[in-house]
Amino acid sequence: MIRAGDIVKGSCLLQKGQPFLVVEREFHNPGKGTAVARIKMKSIKDGSVLSLTIPTQQEVEDAQVDIHSCQYQYADQDHYHFMDNQTYDQHEVSISENPDKKLYLKEGDTYDLTIWEGKVIDIKIPYKVVFTVAESENYVKGDTVSGATKPIVTETGLTVRVPLFIKQDEKILVNTETNEYVERVNE
Repeated sequence: MIRAGDIVKGSCLLQKGQPFLVVEREFHNPGKGTAVARIKMKSIKDGSVLSLTIPTQQEVEDAQVDIHSCQYQYADQDHYHFMDNQTYDQHEVSISENPDKKLYLKEGDTYDLTIWEGKVIDIKIPYKVVFTVAESENYVKGDTVSGATKPIVTETGLTVRVPLFIKQDEKILVNTETNEYVERVNE
């Protein structure tokens, strides 16, 4: 059991006998009355969405999940392929169930996989990731006013708006929740 006030994005809860992954959570504290957690969850099994409003002191049943640190190997037409760093077990994750993860996965990098009853139900993408700029247009200094940005494409195909001084083959840090440029990375 977990208190509704302790639920975070990425938590797994049991509702109607099946696991739901918390995709959004918001706390609301009215001037009068009890604080509540507004939770939006996605079913692991069928993809249906469920929204709940729960008092923060109330307990809900959490799904017992395992977290495994796994290296991303490659993707084929239907699946992402991972290897467990401890046991060397192979895990396949359906691309159709996780299409939004494709632009953040880089071969050889390690990600945490959430496993429930032997099935991978989520890939945890780090909050910030370093990407290499694969495509970038060159702009001449003085073309625009200060604060101007341009779109670039990373090696995974992610499009990000960056300052004009960023060039092809440079490394940048990107916030994966907002797809926003954070800073240039010098290695």
